[in-house]
Amino acid sequence: MSGALPADLGDALRQLAATPRLLVALDFDGTLAPEVDVPDEARALPEAHEAVLALLALPETDVAFISGRAMQSLQHVSRLPETAFLVGSHGVEVHTDGRTELDLDESELARRAALETALQAIADSLEGVWIETKPAGFALHTRLAGDAETAEAEARALAETDPEANGLTVRRGKNVLEFSVRSTTKGEAVERLRAQTGATAVLFAGDDVTDEDGFAVLRDGDLGLKSGQGETVASHRVAGPHDVAAALRALAENRAGASPSRL
Repeated sequence: MSGALPADLGDALRQLAATPRLLVALDFDGTLAPEVDVPDEARALPEAHEAVLALLALPETDVAFISGRAMQSLQHVSRLPETAFLVGSHGVEVHTDGRTELDLDESELARRAALETALQAIADSLEGVWIETKPAGFALHTRLAGDAETAEAEARALAETDPEANGLTVRRGKNVLEFSVRSTTKGEAVERLRAQTGATAVLFAGDDVTDEDGFAVLRDGDLGLKSGQGETVASHRVAGPHDVAAALRALAENRAGASPSRL
């Protein structure tokens, strides 16, 4: 576990806490939860989960998980009440008011079926490689594979699916290559939720390259929090999930102590 939060982050969190309507948008894996080899076994750190619940209980404060996970998987690992927003598959699935929105047309369904056939054949032929089913596509996972198998899996997947010709969106993450028949980003999800909630400021936290789309749409008065290493356009960085949890706890405490006239 890391030490105290950087002073500049503490100052930024205090300023953010005073906004009239706050949206806290969070990636899950690597941000709230340590990365694991079996995705369904991932859980947010207890202190992170408690901080999220504390934020959810505050007035004029909305919390959303925005993940590359399929909605069913995100619901399984998140353990949040219905008052939270859940956004899965990089924005393709949105769960609000007890309903999940998703609509693929016949062309998208046909391209998705062809994509599954190609990727499954690759996964079946290489040790440690497997595919995760998502509503608008599939993720080719290589966390359990060796370097040679990973390189071969990714090269074959890109060559055999021909993303440009078949209108596929490809996202590269940590030990995963994701293919989707629909192009939607976490940035678009942040903007959709900003408009839906009427947020006057947003905190977005993430750890992976796909989270950069979320950081890129943040405005003056918002706060971007990068978890871990790697290039980023986020305004602040912490070492990992323990520090993200500490930042969220500080935000909840600051907001709970803010003047009632500001909330």
